[in-house]
Amino acid sequence: MKNKCIVVGVTAGIAAYKICQLVSSLKKQGNEVHVIMTKEAEKFVTPLTFQTLSNQKVITDMFTVDYTPDVHHISLAKKADLFVVAPATANIIAKIAHGLADDMLTTTFLASTCPKLIVPAMNTNMLNNPITQDNIATCQKYGIHIMCSGAGYLACGDVGAGRLPEPEEIEDAIAALVETDRYLNGRHVVITAGATQEEIDPVRYITNHSTGKMGYALAKEARNAGARVTLISGKTNLPKPYGVDVVSVTSAADMAKSVIDNFEKADVLIMSAAVADYTPIEKAEQKIKKTDGDLSIALKRTQDILLTIGQKKREDQIVIGFAMETENLLENAAKKLQEKNANYIIANSIREPGAGFGVDTNIVKIISPTSVEDLGLLSKDETAKEILRHCLKK
Repeated sequence: MKNKCIVVGVTAGIAAYKICQLVSSLKKQGNEVHVIMTKEAEKFVTPLTFQTLSNQKVITDMFTVDYTPDVHHISLAKKADLFVVAPATANIIAKIAHGLADDMLTTTFLASTCPKLIVPAMNTNMLNNPITQDNIATCQKYGIHIMCSGAGYLACGDVGAGRLPEPEEIEDAIAALVETDRYLNGRHVVITAGATQEEIDPVRYITNHSTGKMGYALAKEARNAGARVTLISGKTNLPKPYGVDVVSVTSAADMAKSVIDNFEKADVLIMSAAVADYTPIEKAEQKIKKTDGDLSIALKRTQDILLTIGQKKREDQIVIGFAMETENLLENAAKKLQEKNANYIIANSIREPGAGFGVDTNIVKIISPTSVEDLGLLSKDETAKEILRHCLKK
C-alpha cells in the first residue's frame, strides 16, 4: 500500500494516541496522509504531533486565516483515496449517520466520495446503546465500512467491547479498501494456514513450527484483489484479517473436514497450512505421568487433504499446494504436483536463510506442469502478491 491519499479523522477519545502509530506507518509506506482533528481531540494529542508524523498541516478549524486558493474541505475530499475516522466516538458516528457537517471533519467526510471507514472506540454501554447501534447501522446502509471494536479492559475501568483495534489492524482494513486492481472479483478463495495440533493427552500435543504468516499474507492479498476469502486457520497468534471469514481448527482431522466442506463452492484452494502427517492412534484420557525409561507413542497417518481434494477438483477449480523441503526441493515438489493433481506447487527450502517458519520473508519457487518460476527473497506479503498474480491473474 503506497502512493495513496489517506485522510485520517481523529476525534476525542483516549485511544487517539494509538493513531500516531497508524499515521507514522502509513507515511513510511509512501502514502500522503492528512489528519483532521476535532477541537476536543486536541486535548488528547496535539496537532503538532500529527503534523510531524504526517509532514502535512493538521486541519482543526473550519475558518482558518491561512489563504488557500481552493476550498480545502472540497479539494481534500476529491483527492482522498480513503477516509478513516479513528477513534470514532458515539458523537461523531451520530453526526455522520444524520449528515451533520458542523466542523472540518464532518464537512470533509460528507463531501468525500472515496471508500470510508469508521473505527468506533468508546465505553461499552455507549457502544451497546440501541441509539449508537442504530447510527452504526445507518452508516452501513449508506455504504460506510465499520470496523468492529475490540474487547478488553477500557480506560474507564469497564471490561467489554469498545476498545480501539490495534494500529496494524486498522492499517490492514485500510489496505483492504484502497486496492483498485480487483482481479479476483466474484471469486471464492479458500486458504489454509498455521499449524495443526494432535493431542497426546489433555496436556501435550504434536505440532510444528508454523506461525501462519504465509497463509495470512495470502488471505489478505486475495481479499485486497476482491475475492471472497475463507481462511481455515490452525493455531496462530496473528490477528484476524479484516473482511476475511476465519474458520478456526485444531487438528488435521478438523482441517480436513473444513476444507472438504468449503471446497465444493470454492473457485480456488490454497493449501499453505502445515498439517500434521501423523496423529496418535489413541489419546490418553489423563495426563501421562513421567516414569523411568523411554516412552513410545503409536502414530497413524492423517488424511492427505491435498490428495483428497486433487481427486475431487473440477476443471474450473484451481488447487495450489505448498511443499517445504530440506533436500531435493524441485524433485520432491514436482512429484507432489503430479501425485496430488494440483495446478501449482509453491516450494521452498527451510535450509535457505530468510525462508521457512517464523520469519517475515520467504524464498519460493512456483512450480506448474510446464514451468518453474523462482521469486527470490521477498517479504511474505510480496511473496503472496506474486503467487496470486502468477497463478490467478489471467
